[in-house]
Amino acid sequence: LGQVWQVMTPLLNAAVYYLIFGVIMNAKNGVPDYVPFLMTGIFVWTFTSNTALAGTRAISGNLGLVRALHFPRASLPISLAFQQLQQLLFSLATLAAILVCFGEFPTWSWLLAVPALFLQALFSTGLALVLARVSARTPDVSQLMPFVLRTWMYASGAMFSIQNLANSGRFPEAVVLALQCNPAAVYIDLMRFALIESFTASQLPPHVWALAAGWALLVFAGGFIWFWKAEETYGRG
Repeated sequence: LGQVWQVMTPLLNAAVYYLIFGVIMNAKNGVPDYVPFLMTGIFVWTFTSNTALAGTRAISGNLGLVRALHFPRASLPISLAFQQLQQLLFSLATLAAILVCFGEFPTWSWLLAVPALFLQALFSTGLALVLARVSARTPDVSQLMPFVLRTWMYASGAMFSIQNLANSGRFPEAVVLALQCNPAAVYIDLMRFALIESFTASQLPPHVWALAAGWALLVFAGGFIWFWKAEETYGRG
């Protein structure tokens, strides 16, 4: 039942976002295959969001275990990140079925989803490590995170096209560049490029893969080292 609900949550969210952004705000205008575009964005975003939330509970939610046993504390946020990755792989079967229903049939480009997911998983795990250390000292961070994540989602192009926003000329170039370099937007773009034919046929800027790899290595390595430096402090105080 838990796995079914995990799959239904992004589906229900996508239905709400389609009504608000696709119909009322007309964000689907100029976006080919908007339903696959939206569904892919929501499923990919949900993985990063859930992993971040799991990271906030990694230490603060297991204080009894942390205080009773001596083991590498990093195993807690990393294991939670792997759980979210397993859930994502289960959810991708649902996403694939939805894409097929809307005319997006499997092609060789779908294989690009594998390195894209690997890089996103590294990034999300590093983020979980960072948030695990933060919330170990300040447990109330877990209460703030849903609002932070919701704001981040709105800036990640899950429901609208950042490229169309850039082409409109209504926003300064610095703002558009920040949106395009947003790591969540980068991983969403890679998955759309892999799975949606109208995006695969377009030219993906070469910097997107470089950004995806850079964010993944920077956040994972930096998050692991930063978390490890406080190894002896977890569970105290």
